[in-house]
Amino acid sequence: MPTAVDRDKQLIRERVWDLLDSAGAVHDGSAHGRIPNFKGASAAADRLGTLSVWRGAEVVKAVPDKAQLPVRARALSEGKTVFMAVPRLAEIRPFYLLEPAALTVPPTEAAASKVAAAIAPRVGVEEMRPVDVVVVGSVAVDLSGVRIGKGAGYSDLEFAFLMEAGLISAQTVVVTTVHALQVLDEQLPATDHDFGVDLIVTPEEVITCPNPHRPGGLVWEHLDRAKIASIPALAARAPGSPRSTRP
Repeated sequence: MPTAVDRDKQLIRERVWDLLDSAGAVHDGSAHGRIPNFKGASAAADRLGTLSVWRGAEVVKAVPDKAQLPVRARALSEGKTVFMAVPRLAEIRPFYLLEPAALTVPPTEAAASKVAAAIAPRVGVEEMRPVDVVVVGSVAVDLSGVRIGKGAGYSDLEFAFLMEAGLISAQTVVVTTVHALQVLDEQLPATDHDFGVDLIVTPEEVITCPNPHRPGGLVWEHLDRAKIASIPALAARAPGSPRSTRP
């Protein structure tokens, strides 16, 4: 059953989606139901590319959404390793590995989610390297770094999964690239399993967020059995699983 926080988040999503649609601020029709493919995404990626935290990064974990395609393409063009989640984390090796030196197509093509699915090897967390920068999409984000996604919850699961594996640390910088209309000057609702962002990058500016929340790892009590069972890598680590080291 949806909680009060779930309902509040959905109201904010609908408001921001409506706002983006009214402003003609997205590609591909309506913003509703997804991470908005906002106009100016390439400019936001260019702005991110000027930051020292980006220039010094060697490993980037990025979402597969269209809005972050320019960021993924920039990372690969600059020789950075990119990890991207398999849709719905639906495989035992739930991440694609994009290594610039091993690409068989140009970085701008390899960065597209469908192309990556066809050419990139799938890896488990034990095969991954520590992440320097995490790039996420958002429907809305506030000035303290609280973000709201499209509601499926996979970004939070990926983040917590990599936290538990020691691949995301306090030194990892978390960035969201968004349209200015997605940045709200109000406090957004959040739960313990939601992670916050360090930086908000729009086509026009970079906003630094003070002390964003980071979960210590997976909050198992927030996951129902169906969700755990649908994600093989998660099911293998669940409390009570034969492969789990948890009590």
